[in-house]
Amino acid sequence: MGRFATGKFAYGISDRSGQRYKLNRMKKEWNGLLVGPDEYDPKQPQLEPRRKAVDPQALMDPRPNVPEPYNIYVGVPNVQQKDFRPTVAYGVVGTVTVSAS
Repeated sequence: MGRFATGKFAYGISDRSGQRYKLNRMKKEWNGLLVGPDEYDPKQPQLEPRRKAVDPQALMDPRPNVPEPYNIYVGVPNVQQKDFRPTVAYGVVGTVTVSAS
């Protein structure tokens, strides 16, 4: 296959303006147009497709598997009463145990 000439003295016509430029100084744009160096317009970043953002997935069972004690005091703890007994409740989601101490 043959080789192309260097085009040292050749001219080209701009696809955008129709002006004449030296062929070896012309630039090809991202859209395929052959334009002069003063008409060259690089591809804008807005034309690139955005990356797909991956949404985080929820955990299947985010609670711990061990029961955590949760103290609930029923009554008025600061007032000394004759029959006052604080009540403590321990539980896990779905079950509650109440004990009087």
